[in-house]
Amino acid sequence: MKKCIGLLLLSLLLSMGVSAKVIKVLAIGNSFSEDAVEQNLHELGEADGNQIIVANMYIGGCPLEKHWRNAENDLPAYRYRKIGLDGVMHQTDSMSISRALADEQWDYISVQQASGYSGLFDTFEPYLKNLMAYLRQRCPNAHYLWHQTWAYAKDSKHEHFPYYDNDQMEMYRAIVKSAQKAMLDAGITTVVPGGTAVQDARSTFIGDKMNRDGYHLNLIYGRYTAACTWYEVLSGHSVVGNTYAPKGMTQKFVNATQSAANAAVIQPWDVTDLSK
Repeated sequence: MKKCIGLLLLSLLLSMGVSAKVIKVLAIGNSFSEDAVEQNLHELGEADGNQIIVANMYIGGCPLEKHWRNAENDLPAYRYRKIGLDGVMHQTDSMSISRALADEQWDYISVQQASGYSGLFDTFEPYLKNLMAYLRQRCPNAHYLWHQTWAYAKDSKHEHFPYYDNDQMEMYRAIVKSAQKAMLDAGITTVVPGGTAVQDARSTFIGDKMNRDGYHLNLIYGRYTAACTWYEVLSGHSVVGNTYAPKGMTQKFVNATQSAANAAVIQPWDVTDLSK
């Protein structure tokens, strides 16, 4: 019903000669981009009067090196999950990066490192620079984003957590440092500070319960926090007060997660204490 209302609203605006903004975003990622953009992002836009086409190039745990090898060899290695203007997701298997880039005139294209390597800059190059050159050649008019991933839960059993001495804040600081260097080296000017948003949310009453398994996000409020962060970056609109929230979220959770996302966009490289 909500999706029908959204499409009716879009049709009404067009019939009145009003151009509804359509944002087209492609994420080249893994399960962390799945957590961040495949739920809630389209709906947040709809509630704010924007239409968003969201696509995610998915390979579980995929690092930059593998993304570059897939691009270099034009490998049909991805599950391409695309949410259209109607809010319905369609999946195409065996998709190549080249085909995904040609599927739409993308306004935004994001790249990211695999979560366990996201604070280890030595794992980024030369793959990031090579991948960015490839993308810019094919989509010169897109605006490129760095998706800053999040640190693991304090009790995470992820095999890569020992890279950071099993210390959440050490991992967060390493992610921030690597993201800043990666963006400078690759000429990426905009960060989606998902890692900072999650850390900000951890300073609220939610605490260190943002994950469902120690590293992936909680299916409801964790994913919503990430989507709120993405929406604010893409739209330039504060997400605080947005009327959309997934089922199962109380207003207390909505307020905390929206505030965390907003604080992260304002201050993407440092944690904001939202405990008060």
